[in-house]
Amino acid sequence: MAINFNAALGDGPQILAFREKRGEILAANLANADTPNFKARDLDFKSVLKQTVASGVTMERTHAGHITPPPQQQLFGANLMYRNPSQVSLDGNTVESHVEQAKYAENAVRYQASLSFLSDDFSGMKLAIRGQ
Repeated sequence: MAINFNAALGDGPQILAFREKRGEILAANLANADTPNFKARDLDFKSVLKQTVASGVTMERTHAGHITPPPQQQLFGANLMYRNPSQVSLDGNTVESHVEQAKYAENAVRYQASLSFLSDDFSGMKLAIRGQ
């Protein structure tokens, strides 16, 4: 019997790719904190979820305690959006370093958690293959 990695890993690889791309965007924001007229941007996970739900994808309950998303669900379709600053800068830059640092740190923690979940999935598959 062949192992289907897509079924075994679920949405983990897509979530990891989303977190990686978001980290790149947040790092670019921080790198351009002093660039005049630079506009801070971000990917929004909530918009990805809304797009998925709006496209007619529905969740199906398989057990009273479980909700399983359909296998075709895409998590990497977010729009790159501009961030509205709470304090306007005189040079037109919308990067707020403290906000970007907090979002970057949060994204890094979520990236590490996603990586840990994938590692656990691979450990489980190795255990199943070895039969121990």
